[in-house]
Amino acid sequence: MPHLILSDASLAYGHVPLLDHADFLLDPGERIALIGRNGTGKSSLLRALAGQGALDDGNVWVQPGIRLGYVPQEPPFDPDLSVFEAVVAGMGEISALLTEYHAVTHAMGEPAADHETLLERMHYLQGELESRQAWSFETQAERVIQRFSLDPDARVGTLSGGQKKRLALAQALAISPDLLLLDEPTNHLDIGAIEWLEDMLISSGVAMVFITHDRRFLDRVSTRIVELDRGRLLSCPGNFSAYLAKKELILHDEAIQSAKFDKFLAQEEVWIRKGVEARRTRNEGRVLRLEQLRRDRAARRERQGKVELTLDSGDKSGKLVAELEHVSKHFGEGAQQLTVVRDFSCRLQRGDKIGLIGPNGAGKTTLLRLILGELAPDTGTVRLGTKIQVAYFDQFRTQLDEEAALVDVISPGSDYVEIGNEKKHVIGYLGDFLFAPQRARSPVKSLSGGERNRLLLARLFARPANVLVLDEPTNDLDIETLELLEQLLQEYTGTLFLVSHDRTFIDNVVTQTIAYEGDGVWREYAGGYQDWADYQVKRRAADAAQSTARRAEPSAASPKVKADSSRKLSYKESRELSELPQQIATLEQEQKEISLRLADPAFYQSQTQDAQGLSLRLSEIDNQLLVLLERWEALEG
Repeated sequence: MPHLILSDASLAYGHVPLLDHADFLLDPGERIALIGRNGTGKSSLLRALAGQGALDDGNVWVQPGIRLGYVPQEPPFDPDLSVFEAVVAGMGEISALLTEYHAVTHAMGEPAADHETLLERMHYLQGELESRQAWSFETQAERVIQRFSLDPDARVGTLSGGQKKRLALAQALAISPDLLLLDEPTNHLDIGAIEWLEDMLISSGVAMVFITHDRRFLDRVSTRIVELDRGRLLSCPGNFSAYLAKKELILHDEAIQSAKFDKFLAQEEVWIRKGVEARRTRNEGRVLRLEQLRRDRAARRERQGKVELTLDSGDKSGKLVAELEHVSKHFGEGAQQLTVVRDFSCRLQRGDKIGLIGPNGAGKTTLLRLILGELAPDTGTVRLGTKIQVAYFDQFRTQLDEEAALVDVISPGSDYVEIGNEKKHVIGYLGDFLFAPQRARSPVKSLSGGERNRLLLARLFARPANVLVLDEPTNDLDIETLELLEQLLQEYTGTLFLVSHDRTFIDNVVTQTIAYEGDGVWREYAGGYQDWADYQVKRRAADAAQSTARRAEPSAASPKVKADSSRKLSYKESRELSELPQQIATLEQEQKEISLRLADPAFYQSQTQDAQGLSLRLSEIDNQLLVLLERWEALEG
């Protein structure tokens, strides 16, 4: 039996239908990704499926008795609740029992508490929870709270926007739902939390409908793609890669059919304008058919155009952008002291595209401020280059005034913006970012999340900058805009600092990464996220192999060691030992040359297709060096 059925659904805001007699069905175990351009109505559809939004026409049927978890894009919470209370709030009558049990447990730790009364109450609550088999709910709630790095006793009103999104996910997952509806679940999560969420959703077997623009998340999690396009729902079995192949064919066929239709309509319009001939033939059927063709053409909705992105890198900065030597930064004093950056050194040059990888709270923003000279280090030195013009993209959109009109956000006090040497009217410039002329005077507060991000990009790109700092620019952007932004940043000649949880976006844009290694340690790596992740896997495997080898070594007093140590190398082994240093030196020299080529920004402009091959060769060299070094150690021993 299906978990959910949407039948003949219609929904419109103004004169544009978001849903035009759409049908949809979700079977148990399906993980459906709902995709589409910003503003097509994906969130409105998800709200209707969750029973929190009404349709103009049509029906939503949900299987009776099913446990449904819904995470909206902007989750609402009572600010006076604790995190634990908010997480268990969706568990019905069990919620009150778990909340009280949690409070009694904490009160037991107070010296002045009436322990006898509390103990009696605790026994009662334990009995009630056991009779309802609710302990698994408490365990699940505590597990998801811990996994999303939330303080169970913190008040919801004190949480940031990102923490509230993690709280909403924790609340939905804590009830072990049969059906999940998730609206942009990866926003504000770090990469580690996203990968955990992927694994959990896949292994749980729970049916779900989710909206996301994270392409790697789509590829890993989805079993079916449903695209909302011009009021219709287009279904494609498989993951995102399978959808892309099918969508290309569909658009090609649609273009051919539209061209044939337009050609036939043009021929009929020529016929009707002949006047005398049309009246003489008295072909009333043909006249009626022409009227229907006109109605069909007027009703046809064309695909929304693409964003036109242009970025002015301004005057070139000096070749050196920043050089850090043994930089450290601490916060707090004494036992409360927290080291955010420990003994970090790097040299960044014009044209570098650097991705920062690390969990939320690791200090990515602090490191960026140190690199750009906005924050003084406690120890070490920071040397900045010359002629640096910095532009920031803020993930929380604090640069946007909610009451300001769109035109005032882009060009306050002027009707024109200047991009490079081209002067453009602000309304035309907003049109490049898919804002209709009639919306140019609308306030910022009327925009959706994706539209706000587009507006912030428009504001950012309206000013020349040779150093771009993009903090989570991919949140809420649709996939087509993401791909255009990728292309723009690949062609950008300035220096880029990118903080993003979108692994595909990082891989497609950056030339090197600075990754958090724990305890304030940051290290620089060539390549993108996947290169860094592959290196971490190899390093862990090498550490595990060395640990196993050490455990397998017999003790010093063992007769076997004496026998082994007295054994002489054979002629073949002696020769192998003498050749190993030269083999290692050759590989290390090749490794150095490849690393230098990959670190050169000019290489990516002229030989982008060779970069992947060189990265693979670099991985092969790492493996070969590991084998040779282990063999050398064995022969030397």
